[in-house]
Formats: sequence, C-alpha cells, structure tokens
Amino acid sequence: MKTLIIYGSKHGCSEKCAIKLSEKLNFKTDVFNVKHKKNIDFKSYDKVIIGGSIYIGNIQKEVKKFCLDNIEILKEKKIGLYICSMSDGEKAEELIKTSFPEELISRAISKAYFGGELILNKMNLFEKFIIKKVTKLDEDTSNIRDNNIARLAETFNRI
Repeated sequence: MKTLIIYGSKHGCSEKCAIKLSEKLNFKTDVFNVKHKKNIDFKSYDKVIIGGSIYIGNIQKEVKKFCLDNIEILKEKKIGLYICSMSDGEKAEELIKTSFPEELISRAISKAYFGGELILNKMNLFEKFIIKKVTKLDEDTSNIRDNNIARLAETFNRI
C-alpha cells in the first residue's frame, strides 16, 4: 500500500515541507496539492497525511473542504496532520486543533507543527505591507522545523 500526502500551500512552505516529509518516508508516497488534485482513488492508500499553511489564524479553505468532503473515507485510514505557521508552542498546538475536523484530530496517529516561512517576494503588495507592519521584518525568514518533519516520518515508518 501507499501513502498520500495532500497539502494546501499559498507561497510554497507547505509544499516544501510535504516534499521533505515524503523523502523521509520508507515507502511509496504520492504528494499532491489539494488545489490541483480533485479526484483521489483512496483505495490505493492506507495512510494519508494532510497539511497546510496558516494565514490569519486559519488553514486554507481548500484543505478544510478536502477534509470535510472526504471525512468518512479518511476516518478509515491512518491519518497524520501538520500545519506550517510562524506561530509555535501552545499557539501552534491550538492552531492544529482548530485547523482540522475533530474526527480526524482524535484519530490522527501524529500531529505536527512544521514551522513556517515568510518569503517577501512571493507575497502581493498588501501581504508585504501587513507582514512588515506586524512583524517589523524587512527580509525573508524561515523557521522550518526539520526535526518535527523527521519525527512525523518516523512515526509513520513504524506503522
């Protein structure tokens, strides 16, 4: 059987993390952006990892819709969940809980926070303005947590 990693990404951080995660898994893995993959044959997957990035406190609506539209099928799979966000600690834990349906959170084998990135040249003018105003940053920054990616992969490699 195979593993599916399905993610939502606006500026590429969740995609980058999904690819890093797939490289650490010891079995055949398909990686898809939820925006570009509409029809998934879930029969060929026994494990599904779902992730997305957080903007203004919410995961992408496509990720939420994917989870809700496929909740019954997903509840039959071994599930992993991750978010990408510049928040960490307790705030990141809370964001995981509010980003996915409770039915998936309660069944998830692993839940993880992978960190985030702010890459200014990938943002529109409004996003740049807000980021610079709120964070006081004038340059790109990344806090991707490779150890958290590895930990989720290790958990899935054991099951």
